[in-house]
Parts: sequence; structure tokens; C-alpha cells
Amino acid sequence: MKLLILSDSHGVLANMERAVDEAAPQMILHLGDCWQDGVRLHSRFPEIPFRQVPGNCDFRPDEPAELLLGVGGLRLLMCHGHTYGVKQSLLAAGLAAEERDLDLFLFGHTHRPLVDKRGKTLFLNPGSIGASVRPSYGVVCIEDGRLDGHIVLLT
Repeated sequence: MKLLILSDSHGVLANMERAVDEAAPQMILHLGDCWQDGVRLHSRFPEIPFRQVPGNCDFRPDEPAELLLGVGGLRLLMCHGHTYGVKQSLLAAGLAAEERDLDLFLFGHTHRPLVDKRGKTLFLNPGSIGASVRPSYGVVCIEDGRLDGHIVLLT
């Protein structure tokens, strides 16, 4: 299964649409900062399963700040990252990953792409798809209980 990971779109829907066209995903995950962008993207591609969490710029008090999903037999957490202090370090994220036995920890917020394996957990930050310079997104492939993640600079 191929997952498209988006974050920090900040109103730039065209970049998200291009990422969907390039990646041809089987599922789209939006990690916040701009909730409405996710709604609009899902309405543009309703046939692709879609999940999202709010970011620190989204006022969505009735939405969960994070989602724990089971995909392809693996455990993944999607969050924006601000509640884990990811701009300072990945310490709290790492502790949460270990405590929850996660295979994949997805976060945004920093606008800096990152792929880092720590123990059994792959940490992935897709960067900012809405960035005016070097917009990026993440792709995670899950096959036979294994996962691979990488960052793609939008062409």
C-alpha cells in the first residue's frame, strides 16, 4: 500500500493536487495546518481514502490531535507534532513511539523534511507541501509487513 503524507499546506491546494498526481497513492494522510485544504483535497479525490489531524494553526477543538491507525499490519501514529515539541527535539515523540509500540510516527510542524529510523520506529516528517521554496511530501510504502519511507521534492 502506498501512502501519501502531506503537512503544512497553508492554503496551497495546487501543490497537494500535483503530489497526488505524481505519487498515485492508495491513501492520503494530512498532518495539519490547514484543515480546510484537506477537506478540499478529499473532495477533489473522493475515491482515495483520506485521514487528517489538525495542526497548531487549525482551530478544531472537537477533532483528535492525533490518530493511531493500523495499516498493512503495522501501527502508525499521525499527528501535527506541536503537542510533542518536535521543533525542539524528538525525545517526547520517541518515548511515545516506544510506549505505543509504533512502527511509524508521522508528524509535520517544523516544515523540515525528515526520515529517521530509531529502534523499530520510522519517523517521517514530509516537510511543507505549501512552502513557496522547495515544497515536499512524503511517501510510505507498506508491503508484507515492512515499510519504506522517503521524501519527494515537488517538481
